[in-house]
Amino acid sequence: MPFSLPDATRVHPITLPDGTAHQGTVHLSAVIRHPRIEVGEFTYASDFDPPPPDGWAARLAPYLFDFSRERLTLGRFCQVAHGVRFITASANHDTRGISTYPFAVLDPETMASYQPDRRDTVIGHDVWLGHGAQVMPGARIGNGVIVGAGAVVRGTIPDYAVVAGNPSQRIRMRFTPDEIDMLNALAWWHWPPESIARARSALEQGDIAALKGLAP
Repeated sequence: MPFSLPDATRVHPITLPDGTAHQGTVHLSAVIRHPRIEVGEFTYASDFDPPPPDGWAARLAPYLFDFSRERLTLGRFCQVAHGVRFITASANHDTRGISTYPFAVLDPETMASYQPDRRDTVIGHDVWLGHGAQVMPGARIGNGVIVGAGAVVRGTIPDYAVVAGNPSQRIRMRFTPDEIDMLNALAWWHWPPESIARARSALEQGDIAALKGLAP
């Protein structure tokens, strides 16, 4: 039977050999309805102790509230491993004064308006966030990035970099600059699902020429 992508609206994208759905992996766009989070189709998260369907936003971004000023954006086809956390800007305290104690948070009149850091966190397409990685406020992670297990990521990570460590450091680039330009131009993550399914072999084997030839 020809390969086809799972329905992007399906909550559990993985079917186990016995035919049951793997409950620990979800399409995030199918379960997150948070006003400050945007998730592209086919992006999934896995957890060994999965929350209920309406609990994934709080699990992944525990400091992001409905009234927060920042946004968390994840592109299409991202892979979010167990233990990944997005430490968004709402978690930050004001460091300009003598004390960092958040007095304003304890005052009902100023609680909702107090937010010294309002930077968005933006994750590109086809990003793999390894086990236990932490993404810090304002991070911008490019397309095709691999984030190593336990990494603490801040700042801007270029497309198709591999980063690891605390603080994260660039280990290597996955492709040459010309190849990266070609991959970003092809933007396969925006192709129709049937075209992506046909391109599976090229995507798995790193064959950029073959991928270009399959572009719709």
